[in-house]
Amino acid sequence: MSEEQTRQGFSADHDAAKDGQVRHRILEGYDAGEQPLQSYTVLAGVFNLIFAVFLLLAKGTGRGLPERIETRDIVLLGVATHKLSTLIANDAVTSFLRAPFTELQEKDSPKSVEEKPRGSGFQRSIGELVTCKFCMGQWIASFFTYGLVFVPTVTRLVATVFAIVTVSDHLHQIYKALSNRA
Repeated sequence: MSEEQTRQGFSADHDAAKDGQVRHRILEGYDAGEQPLQSYTVLAGVFNLIFAVFLLLAKGTGRGLPERIETRDIVLLGVATHKLSTLIANDAVTSFLRAPFTELQEKDSPKSVEEKPRGSGFQRSIGELVTCKFCMGQWIASFFTYGLVFVPTVTRLVATVFAIVTVSDHLHQIYKALSNRA
C-alpha cells in the first residue's frame, strides 16, 4: 500500500470515528441508547418520502389536490382508520403481520392479543409501529387520503366496509352490555 493510500485510509477511519463522536455527543444523555433513534429516523424518512412521491404523482398525473375534503369523507375515513389501525395493531387474526417484529405477551381474548416489540434497531421500530394503533392510524389515514385523491370510489368503498364493521362492533358491545344488565 502506498503512503498516499495509507493516509487516505487513515483519514477515512478518522472521519468515521469523528462522525461517531459527534453523533454520540448529540444523543448523549437521551436514553442510554435504548431507543432505536436511527430506525425511527428511517421510518420518518420513509413516511415523508411516500408523501413526496404522492405529491409528485398527483402533479405528474395532473390530479389537483382537493382544496378541502368534505366532512363526510373525513368522518368516513376517520372511522375506517380507527377500525383498520386497531385491526392491524391488536387483532389475533393479523398477528402473522406483527410476528416478525413482536413477541406474544398474552392473549387477551379470542380476537385480541397483547404483544411487545422485540429485537433491536429497525426490527424493534417496526414492532413499535405495528403494535401501536395510534402510530398505525397516522400511516393508514395518509394512505386513505392519498387514495381519496387517486381512486376516490375505491377508497370510499374500502373505508365504508371498515366503517360498517366499526358500527357493528359498537352495536355488539351495546347489546352485550344490555344483556348483562338484564
